[in-house]
Amino acid sequence: MIFIARARAALVAGLALLLPALASAATYDAPYQRQALDIYRHAIAFKTEIGEGQVPVMAQYLAEQFRAGGFAAEDIHILPLGETAAIVVRYRGTGTGGKPILMIAHMDVVTAKPEDWQRDPFELTESNGFFFGRGSYDVKVGVVCITEAFLRLKAEGFVPTRDLILAFSGDEETAGNTADDLVKNHRELIDAEFVLNSDAGGGVFDEQDGHAKLYELQTAEKTFSSFELTVHNPGGHSSRPRRDNAIYELADALEKVRPYQFPVMWSAETREYFRVMARETLGPIHLAMARFAANPKDAQAAQVLGRDPSYAGMTRTTCVPTLLRGGHADNALPQSATATINCRIFPGVRPELVRDTLQRLVGDKVEVRISDPGAVSEASPLRADVLAAVTRVVHSLHPGIPIVPTMEMGATDGVFYRRGGLPTYGTSEVFIKSSDDYSHGFNERIPVQSFYDGLEFWYRLMQDFAAPKS
Repeated sequence: MIFIARARAALVAGLALLLPALASAATYDAPYQRQALDIYRHAIAFKTEIGEGQVPVMAQYLAEQFRAGGFAAEDIHILPLGETAAIVVRYRGTGTGGKPILMIAHMDVVTAKPEDWQRDPFELTESNGFFFGRGSYDVKVGVVCITEAFLRLKAEGFVPTRDLILAFSGDEETAGNTADDLVKNHRELIDAEFVLNSDAGGGVFDEQDGHAKLYELQTAEKTFSSFELTVHNPGGHSSRPRRDNAIYELADALEKVRPYQFPVMWSAETREYFRVMARETLGPIHLAMARFAANPKDAQAAQVLGRDPSYAGMTRTTCVPTLLRGGHADNALPQSATATINCRIFPGVRPELVRDTLQRLVGDKVEVRISDPGAVSEASPLRADVLAAVTRVVHSLHPGIPIVPTMEMGATDGVFYRRGGLPTYGTSEVFIKSSDDYSHGFNERIPVQSFYDGLEFWYRLMQDFAAPKS
């Protein structure tokens, strides 16, 4: 793509921005590294699951770190919302470099059951080259790395040419209300030229030898939306079975949905993603990637990609049943039966269109309603300045690897910012093997090296965007 060509050209011009090499992997004993590790330990220890009320406590802890680091009280904002909260901190600049840049992450985590873990999920543990703990990857590492970059730069007397803002939400893993509230009701605190999201994108380590393989720059994400399919019936005594049983009819409806595939869709970013991945992927699927990148109307290539769970969502809207409920007693015919279908909808497609498709598939006897419409957002345009800066910083840590635009198949707070008119880019600091990705699962972890590289990533990226240019 033209943006990648420009980024490679800009790499030569930007070499002067590169900072000293990382400390030896055997030490990690620089003051900022020790400080970051201490913040990481505290962050993991906060049980910021839903219902625990610990997000505001973590936000207060972070606010104390910023106050101690020299940030003015009027630039630190804790915004309670229900049992949770968000925190916003502004690093004031001269204003000569343009509008502010916003950096986001979230403080909450998915519930962790200690009995399922080999270690205490709320105690940061280092073992076998990994940091373990709930949120160690998703995404308290982003909270810590962005926080430490602010503190380190402030301690060094750095004055940015534009304001730098961080916003950490408190319920990304559930309702997303805190991010939505920031965009809708506190725009003056977070308004920016664009947003950098630590909860998306990131680097990929090779499964075989662990070398840095590529870096994904996220420019879009699919809409998380859920639908309920319900069959109603008069019911009756189980000793007098009816032909029109609600559970059977719901099962028949799901069988109609099961083989259906939504139309193939694509964007410039997804085509570029498959073009690069075709060079980086082994096995027959790389041929399908190359063919799809060259011609997304190639039905056979799309079919091959659609059979692979890792890539199916990159080519179309996907829907899958996730919950079932029905009946009310062992000895009674069911008066209703309901299935929840969760869909990940291609950017720009309205949930109402997906509902209409499901209704057409199952017929008029089944009620189809949207139970969770999700937040719909368009893809963010791939900015040349963002791509160039990310390329320079990634290459300063991992020289020469491809920088690949990508679409998130999951969901993050980024959708609220995009919907609010703020272009948003997933720029996670973490490099990890796919096989080591235990986010949302037990024994969540990241490589120790990735944590320390992540500190350097945000420190360098903020300077690239906001250091005075000679």
